Amino acid sequence: MNPVLLAADEPLIRWDRIDAEQIVELLWKHLSLTATAVAVGFAISMALALVAVRWRWTYEPLAGISSALYAIPSLALFGILVSIPFFGLGFRTAEVALVSYTLLILLRNIVAGLDGVPPAAREAADGMGYEPWRRLLRVDLPLATPAIVAGLRIATVTTVGLVTVTALVGEGGFGYLINDGLSRDFPTPIVVGTVLSVALAVAFDLAFVVVERLLTPWARARAPQGPDGRGARAAGTGA
Repeated sequence: MNPVLLAADEPLIRWDRIDAEQIVELLWKHLSLTATAVAVGFAISMALALVAVRWRWTYEPLAGISSALYAIPSLALFGILVSIPFFGLGFRTAEVALVSYTLLILLRNIVAGLDGVPPAAREAADGMGYEPWRRLLRVDLPLATPAIVAGLRIATVTTVGLVTVTALVGEGGFGYLINDGLSRDFPTPIVVGTVLSVALAVAFDLAFVVVERLLTPWARARAPQGPDGRGARAAGTGA
């Protein structure tokens, strides 16, 4: 592919060639592809993580399969899927590829979060008569929330970038603009598609920071540590 070259008097962005309605349509497409992939990947990863925590010998094989999928270059994976008649071009192929790239990140973070639950908290829940499923919902998952949200944060930002590549199979969201600009040697859609993709990734990243703060109010309630290692309240009162 020939590089995109600008004439001496040609601006980098021609604002008169930007279609606001198309931008909105591609935004929703990008959001749809991202949200679907992360939601499906999270559901699969949560199920696999619960299996891995319950039967520890399964973790290494599950993580190994997820790592193998994650290691496949995106272009190669799309090429393999397109060659299979059941998939072909379109939404199905895009989602299968996107979901496969979320599994390793989410599986590892969910397992790490569940493993990080203090044994004392589990023992207290068991002592209160919690059944295993109730302890999972009321104790384990809430305490594992920071690690789980961190995994979702990384997986979502990664997926936003990978969605642009799905333009090669007829999807792509903002990737459509990038692909269109490259095919026509026209810089405007390339710049617009790239900037909007980055902006969307940053917006998701910030959104997950807010979500984590809302879901873990106990983390904000902890007293900040003073220079001597004691809580701020104790340091201030001389206690």
